[in-house]
Amino acid sequence: MKFKCLVLDHDDTVVNSTATIHYPCFVEYLAERKPHLSGKFDLDTFFRKNFDPGVLEFFANDVGLTEREMEEEECYWRDFVKNHVPAVYPGMREIMERFLAEGGILAVASHSLSCYIERDYKENGLPQPSVIYGWEMPKEKRKPAPFALNDLCERFGLLPEEILMVDDLKPGFDMARAAGVPFAAAGWAHNIEEIATFMRRHCDYYLSDTAALSALLFAES
Repeated sequence: MKFKCLVLDHDDTVVNSTATIHYPCFVEYLAERKPHLSGKFDLDTFFRKNFDPGVLEFFANDVGLTEREMEEEECYWRDFVKNHVPAVYPGMREIMERFLAEGGILAVASHSLSCYIERDYKENGLPQPSVIYGWEMPKEKRKPAPFALNDLCERFGLLPEEILMVDDLKPGFDMARAAGVPFAAAGWAHNIEEIATFMRRHCDYYLSDTAALSALLFAES
């Protein structure tokens, strides 16, 4: 295979979760706690803000949450996610199973909590990854920090070029660039042109669907 280690983002890369879980949770939170902002941010805006500058900056600068409110929102989000399981994108299960069968290492680097990632994998019948780097990690080690990728190199004796990072958002891209790891943009979660334009211009690979990921990993024509 071209790569020995596949590092997957979770939300909107493996599972369809922003449109079906995270954004509805955000809408519900605003309706209950910030009704004057209800209806101000549509789904595309939510995607754009998560792409750049990122969810924490979006909540602080655009939504105007204080540190205490950020903690409250995170608790609200945790409770919401606890009761909602997202669906896996078609083709992802087969890609993971084949990658592992051919001797690859599977890891996850995500802004979701590891316990929910493990649940989502189990509920969707996905093979469990060797390592998960989730939201519960210290802030300085989360994406876009390169810690996860550097740690994989040390843990498994890999070179950066032997790892492929797949993510739909800029924090994953920034992490891969900081670690010198090839990056593939997952382009199957939305149709937001400015995000796709950035990814096509700057990433090593732009993948419009999961079949393109399979072709890249397994050198298919």
